[in-house]
Amino acid sequence: MSRLQQEERIVLLSDLASMGSSGIAENENAATFRQTFYPVAEHSRAFDPDVALVVGSRGSGKSELFRAVVREKLLPAIARVSGGQLSRLMPQQIDWVAGHPLEREFPDMSGLRRYFSEHQSDPDASVDLWRAYLLRTLTGHLDLAGFRSRSLFESQGADVEAIVRNLGDLGNQPVLALDRLDQTLEGSQRWIIVSYDELDVIGGYDWHSMVQSIHGLISFWANNARRWKRIRPKIFLRTDLFRRHAQSFGADLIKLAANRAEITWSDRNLYGMLVKRLANASEDLRRYCEAARVRFEQDVDLALIPLIGKSPDARPLIERIAGQYMGANLKKGRTFAWLLTHIRDGNGHAMPRALVRLIEKAASQELERPLATYNRLLDPRSLRRALDDVSKEHVLEVNTHELPWLPGVKDRLEGSGVPMLRREAERLLSRGWDDSWNITQPCARPPANAATELVTQLTEIGVFRVRPDGRIDVPDLFMAGLGLSRKGGVRKR
Repeated sequence: MSRLQQEERIVLLSDLASMGSSGIAENENAATFRQTFYPVAEHSRAFDPDVALVVGSRGSGKSELFRAVVREKLLPAIARVSGGQLSRLMPQQIDWVAGHPLEREFPDMSGLRRYFSEHQSDPDASVDLWRAYLLRTLTGHLDLAGFRSRSLFESQGADVEAIVRNLGDLGNQPVLALDRLDQTLEGSQRWIIVSYDELDVIGGYDWHSMVQSIHGLISFWANNARRWKRIRPKIFLRTDLFRRHAQSFGADLIKLAANRAEITWSDRNLYGMLVKRLANASEDLRRYCEAARVRFEQDVDLALIPLIGKSPDARPLIERIAGQYMGANLKKGRTFAWLLTHIRDGNGHAMPRALVRLIEKAASQELERPLATYNRLLDPRSLRRALDDVSKEHVLEVNTHELPWLPGVKDRLEGSGVPMLRREAERLLSRGWDDSWNITQPCARPPANAATELVTQLTEIGVFRVRPDGRIDVPDLFMAGLGLSRKGGVRKR
């Protein structure tokens, strides 16, 4: 292997540092999204019309799947590449539409909170909300000739009170229109899949509004999934919300969950995703990958797709980038295993976004402060420092979106060392329990009534993990972001 020249190294590092919009699907334009989207055969079941519920942890790629089929219309390409059952579903005959998020066509956080507050005594309030917005979503597909009023469709999306009121004024007309649409679709052998994503941010910091909204959505579709054969739901739900509320949602959730798809990532697929991003980021990185004996197939829609049959197929490339060991020898660990081990959450799950950001951040570190030698692009020290940056960024993203109360956890734990006894974690979290948990969102509160319950919640969502001896530990993905240190850890250089 020829020696890597400094000019070549800088070009490659620059490409690495910006290989995919921070690993966030929402940040990528359509062309870039197609190049970075990695079709996982095991995820194909999520596209089956008979699968109503798709469950996955935060960062598992639920929103990426949603965008791929709803916005980018990539289901035919995914079916072509993945093959199997998906290719027999006639993807060209499936029309995917967004039921949520709807941007300006849906009420904002304050509007939803006000709506639920004013209809606390109405058990059907959340079901009526989703029925009304389903009709608005399907306006272009419905026969509205028999409707005595079009007010439901003409009101502004944020005016939830008017929209639900207009629904009530229509009597049986909405369900009759949906029945007719379903019959038409069945006759033409077509489907409409109504997809719901980002449900965990409905209501903002108001957990009650979020849970009530999700409960209403699940109840609506549990009662109608058998009625309509060709109008089908696709509900993307975070794993911890599914597990935590499975009992309170009762039989409705059980109906939908019986045939659910779960989005998980094997080591092979994580490395396949990473290599796809690398190879499609630039011609230089493509040649760099090929020099490490990675083979590709070219797809007209999805660009270069690496042929990674098992995770070790990616090892020569990873070791070419960052070396075989995280130090001088095996004592510091093998780089290939270290990358995934240190981005796993407390449930043992490693997600694509964290892996992409780890490489991007380490490349930025090398551009600012070159440390790598022996023809490598990345030095272990850069990867370790990048891990702290990824942790801080990860916690900030969680604070902003799904867990607005997490800053209060940081305030109460910051400066502590882990692992710690569970009673110590409960003692720290109980300090100032009734005080603010987020200075920018004063009403944000943890979804727990006491510190003992909060520790359980943090364990369920992977912020904490419980060691075999019962002590509470925190994975590296959250360590720096929460301002914690590991007891007995070696100081970073």
